[in-house]
Amino acid sequence: METKDRILTHAGALFLRNGIKSVSMDDIAAGLAMSKKTLYKSFANKDDIVQGVIVRHLAHSQNECASLASHATNAVEEMLNISHWAEREFSDIHPSIFYDLKKYHPAAWALFSAHKNTFILNQITQNLRRGMAEGLFRPDLDLEVLGRLSLAQIELAFDLDLYPPMQFGAARVNRVFDEHFLLGVASLKGHRLINQYQHVTEEE
Repeated sequence: METKDRILTHAGALFLRNGIKSVSMDDIAAGLAMSKKTLYKSFANKDDIVQGVIVRHLAHSQNECASLASHATNAVEEMLNISHWAEREFSDIHPSIFYDLKKYHPAAWALFSAHKNTFILNQITQNLRRGMAEGLFRPDLDLEVLGRLSLAQIELAFDLDLYPPMQFGAARVNRVFDEHFLLGVASLKGHRLINQYQHVTEEE
């Protein structure tokens, strides 16, 4: 693995585990048994590393989401699969990650925001349209409002004041959000399919 890739892989793991603010250039260098001089040959500063980590993470996320969508047999399965994937991703993320990114690394935050407001919004909207065409989602959905509501939930799960991390894990909050959203957009046919996937038996 090239030096830059090694640095980004290690730094990304540290950021996810400890948050971004608490990780120093010394920490990154020490974990790689690398001198700071070598580290600075590859990256000008910590902000440069954070941007590199974000670019790699977003590319990976796009590939994963696109793959899950293309292999799903219907819109409900697509949304459930992406929700399960996101839950696994969020289970390993330090609760301060979004706060740190937004406050201390505005350029990297801008990359994430652009990804969220283009790729993720497009994926949500396409899924809703697919579900409507399949009769699994309600035919009267306001796609513009619901798409942005789903986007807002991503950051809301990491709101440290609303959901204190000692009491609420981001994976748990995201799971509840996604389930609530899916049941809200589903038609009766969609609800029955959701129950099949979730192995739930309800009385009519």
